[in-house]
Amino acid sequence: MRAAAEQAEAAPEPFAHPALFYRDEREYLDGTVPFVREALAAGDPVAVAVPGDRLRLIRDALGDDARAVRLLDMREAGRNPGRIIPGVLRSFADAQPDGRRVRIIGEPIWAGRSAAEYPACAQHEALINAAFRGRTVTILCPYDAGNLPEPVLADARATHPVVLPAGSGPARDSAAYAPDAVVARYNEPLPLVPDALTLPFAAESLTRVRHLTTDEGRRLGLTGVTLEDLALAAAELTTNSVVHGGGAGVLRVWGEGGHVLCEVRDRGRLTDPLAGRRPPVRGRSGGRGLLLVNLIADLVRMHTGDEGTTVRCWFAR
Repeated sequence: MRAAAEQAEAAPEPFAHPALFYRDEREYLDGTVPFVREALAAGDPVAVAVPGDRLRLIRDALGDDARAVRLLDMREAGRNPGRIIPGVLRSFADAQPDGRRVRIIGEPIWAGRSAAEYPACAQHEALINAAFRGRTVTILCPYDAGNLPEPVLADARATHPVVLPAGSGPARDSAAYAPDAVVARYNEPLPLVPDALTLPFAAESLTRVRHLTTDEGRRLGLTGVTLEDLALAAAELTTNSVVHGGGAGVLRVWGEGGHVLCEVRDRGRLTDPLAGRRPPVRGRSGGRGLLLVNLIADLVRMHTGDEGTTVRCWFAR
């Protein structure tokens, strides 16, 4: 019995999450196309979610085989990093039959990512490990080692247990692997914006605050579906605060560059790092507010601590 238990404890983790460093198009294709062809040869489902220019490279290199691959432009599908686990990775993996290894190429970080987006990107890469622990899934994450700054590559070593170096070097375990530390490091405070419309709320004022938020979003230039998304996010976040965040909070709305931002602060503390990143559970009501916000916003940043929680979301105007 002890021997069986020891063997079970020593069994390798079925989930694999390597980082692929590349410096040019040839290294990119050398690291990604064989990964896809190996999956197809094994009869395994495979998806590729990378920025559009890289997606075209892989599609062209695969030729007719590309028709058997789920292809997604990560600039669209993953423009909000908080959407990638539920809306891209889990969406594909959960739809596959049991018994097959699911293989995905996901490139959520590229040189054009903004400073506001990057902390959410790093946390996303770290949280993949918890989201897929124990599942028979391989997610290969390419990193442009020729154009991304060294701190980003250092984070990649901390969020991936295995690194495939640029060129033809062998895969190696990452001595820097520490995903929980990355999640904590990028749990950054979000400073107050002094000129924002500020709306304290409690249960009895939720409808009024939602209407005022919509009016301000319209004044700041949002229209159509995007304005509706702002109103929906405000409704979900304020309701979450009333139910889970101490019964009250403060909502703020302001314009910044090409976006309208909305944030909600309350006295609650999020203890689940994957909150808002899990697909909904069939037959279970509730618990979908943060997920819905992640799915509709262009970017979501969160900070939580002993003093409370802030959720800030961006909507392009």
